[in-house]
Amino acid sequence: MPEGDTVWQAARRLHDALAGKVLTRSDLRVPRFATADLTGRTVLDVTPRGKHLLTRVEGGLTLHSHLRMDGSWRVYAPGQRWNGGPAHQIRAVLGTADRTVVGYRLPVLELMRTTDEDRAVGHLGPDLLGPDWDPGLALANLLKDPARPLGEALLDQRNLAGIGNIFKSELCFLLGVTPWLPVGELPADRSVKLPELARKLLESNRERPVRNTTGRRGQDLFVYGRARRPCLRCRTPVRLADQGDGSRERPTYWCPTCQPGPAPARSSGGLPRTAR
Repeated sequence: MPEGDTVWQAARRLHDALAGKVLTRSDLRVPRFATADLTGRTVLDVTPRGKHLLTRVEGGLTLHSHLRMDGSWRVYAPGQRWNGGPAHQIRAVLGTADRTVVGYRLPVLELMRTTDEDRAVGHLGPDLLGPDWDPGLALANLLKDPARPLGEALLDQRNLAGIGNIFKSELCFLLGVTPWLPVGELPADRSVKLPELARKLLESNRERPVRNTTGRRGQDLFVYGRARRPCLRCRTPVRLADQGDGSRERPTYWCPTCQPGPAPARSSGGLPRTAR
């Protein structure tokens, strides 16, 4: 699933392609908005909000989209072949005189009044890459449910907006605790630095084509995607387990040596261990 940094990149690409230009083509391929026509209107801006994209058009309209697991927006020049997937996966086409943007596999696509944007994104906590960022509020949100596992609390966009599975695993590694540690048990010195550490991770990656949390070339991530491979710090095999209620896959990676604390009794990447 795209996380805050990649959604920020997508918003910038769309903004560069559309903002300030008049739409010459508008095709929303979802039943509810199939008859909506935005042609002739100027695109004002494309703004990211956590993992959401808000494309604002003159006349007080906003096209709200969310990429979730595998949605994407592609930008094409005139005559360029569209290559984001088969035609039946296209959910939106917006064109100007010199660019066409195509939305593939968008699970969320809705046209609304700009004044109603809070209906789509008003529930979100402070945006790690947004002008509303408030580290104190983000930490207070996380600590409202002190018994909740840290990894689950970080993924809850109502607490702070922009973290997904990758940054969740990497952030817990950098904090030196397992994602299953109750957030209220996180040592105070680490709680205080958590919000700004999270922001630093996303800010440092929003301009990068390849996400990196280690500062090492060729070894981009500390634990995510490294099940059974040696930890970059201590060489202990990294472990993998799902986290959450089972309603969706939440692959979670951690080093049992560098990240002491509670963990599943069984996991991939090492011998069964007893939860502590």
